[in-house]
Amino acid sequence: MKAYPFLHKNPTSGQTTIEEGMELRDWFAGQALEGLLASEVIDTMDSFAIRSYLLADLMMKQRKEVPNE
Repeated sequence: MKAYPFLHKNPTSGQTTIEEGMELRDWFAGQALEGLLASEVIDTMDSFAIRSYLLADLMMKQRKEVPNE
């Protein structure tokens, strides 16, 4: 699943294309990383990256389990 897909209209040709955006999992990981870095916990960069993607994977799993309202 993609985060932030959008339509792009080329100003020269007028052609419209769909830009898919980044993977939703990567966006979740980036958001988790911001929170982890702001937590003032001293840790290795590898650990921050691993934990960010673990949190992103949990968010992706939760999206499948909780129905949209």
